[in-house]
Amino acid sequence: MLPTPTLLEPAATPTPPVRILIVEDDPVMQLGLEQFLIRQPLFQIVGQVADGYSGIDKAIELTPDLVIMDIGLPQLDGIAATQQIKAQLPEVRVVMLTSHFAETEIVAAMASGADAYCIKGTRLDRLLAAIASAQDGAVYLDPQIARCVINHLKSPHSQPNTAQLSKRELEVLKLVVEGKSNPEIAATLYLSVSTVKVHVRSIMGKLAVDDRVQAAVVALRSGLV
Repeated sequence: MLPTPTLLEPAATPTPPVRILIVEDDPVMQLGLEQFLIRQPLFQIVGQVADGYSGIDKAIELTPDLVIMDIGLPQLDGIAATQQIKAQLPEVRVVMLTSHFAETEIVAAMASGADAYCIKGTRLDRLLAAIASAQDGAVYLDPQIARCVINHLKSPHSQPNTAQLSKRELEVLKLVVEGKSNPEIAATLYLSVSTVKVHVRSIMGKLAVDDRVQAAVVALRSGLV
């Protein structure tokens, strides 16, 4: 009698690697990230760039699964770059990896759509946890800055007077969110730099904020831009 043939178990489908784009202007940090990530079997680095505009262009070109983004980038900061990447590629996860501790920048980064916020010099297992959380659709905050966010949520905030922004002020605010300087805004809108400064001061007054970063946070939260 012939033996009964055994059924073969279906082969497990290999997990595709997480395709990562690094946006970091410090060459030493960029190299350190590369060396760390390439040792992880489930990660694949698909690109590395050193400024915000290049980060947006590369993200659109490569459509990575995840972007590791610094905040203090030349030309366009990481907060504005993240906001633009998320607007065009909402499925791409963004992990902020930065040395910035300021509450306004932390809140602005999360308001721009970042999925995780890590501090440079943090333990490498925390970076891995941030990447894993972002990939799972969760939000990760480095323990070093979590208290800042909690305090921000607890503190009372003045209601921004968004309804009274003029059409021109909204145009200026949109460019502020994009990280443009006063001279760049002036050139874009064909205004003098002094006129732009007046508009920026008026915007900050109406939004009840103290600086441009806070104005960008309110703009993103309120859906003004």
